[in-house]
Amino acid sequence: MTQYTDHYGPEGLRVRGTVVVVPGRGETRATYARFGRRLAADAYRVRVIDGPELHGIGDVEAATSAFAARVAEAVEGTASEGDVVRPVVLVGADSGAAAVAALAGRSGETAVPLPDAVVLAGLPGRAPETVESWDDELAVRTSCPTHRGVLTEDPEVRRGALDDAVPDALLTALNEGEVDVPVLLLVGDADPLADHEALAQTTKSLPRARLSVVHGAHHDVLNDLQHRSAAGEVVTFLETLRNDLIPVVTVRSSAW
Repeated sequence: MTQYTDHYGPEGLRVRGTVVVVPGRGETRATYARFGRRLAADAYRVRVIDGPELHGIGDVEAATSAFAARVAEAVEGTASEGDVVRPVVLVGADSGAAAVAALAGRSGETAVPLPDAVVLAGLPGRAPETVESWDDELAVRTSCPTHRGVLTEDPEVRRGALDDAVPDALLTALNEGEVDVPVLLLVGDADPLADHEALAQTTKSLPRARLSVVHGAHHDVLNDLQHRSAAGEVVTFLETLRNDLIPVVTVRSSAW
C-alpha cells in the first residue's frame, strides 16, 4: 500500500513548488483530497502523507527526528524528473501542525534539510476537548456537510481521536525552538480547541510569521465551509513566498 497520496497540476504547466500535507488526529490522507486538488490546480505539486502517531511517544526528540526523515523521503519522492521543485512547504493540520512546528523549530545541525516555509492549520492548545459522541466530534471539527460526509464514510478515520493529548514538547516547539522559516498560522475563530491568545503571542514572537483567522471556521479549518477561502490564503502565501515575501497584490483603496 502506498504511503502517499499525490495530486498533480494541470498538464503542460510548470510546477511552482512542492507542498507536503500532514493530517492530524484521526484523519487520513483521504481527508485532504479536496484541499490537495485545489492547490494542485494552481500548479503546485502536492503530496499528502500519513499523520504523526501520538500513541506511546516517549522520546519526542527521537520521534521528531523520525518524522523529519519521513518527510524528507516524501519530498525527495516528488522529483520524478530532475530536482525537487522549490519552494518546499509543509502544511500541517492539528497534531500534524504540531509535528511540523517541532520540525521547523529544530536548532543546530539536522540530518535532513528543513522546509522553506510551513503552514500550521488548527494548531491545538494544551487542553484536549472531551467529546462523548461522533456528533460531538463533528461539531468540534466542522459545519461543512461535505467534509462531515468524508469523515463519516471513511472507515480509516479514527473516531474519538481528538481526545488524544498532544505532547507538550510539540505544543511548545514554536516558542522554544529557533524558527527561521516563514510561518503561516491558520485558525478558525470558532475553533474550540485553539488557544487563540497564545497563537497571537506566538505569531508576534516569530521573525517571519502571519496569523490568519478564518471567520466561522471550526477546528478543521482547511476543510470547513470556508475551505475555498482557506485554500486561497494558503495559495496567496505560496505565491508571496515565491516573491521573497513581498505581497503580489496589495489593496490601495476599497469600499469594504
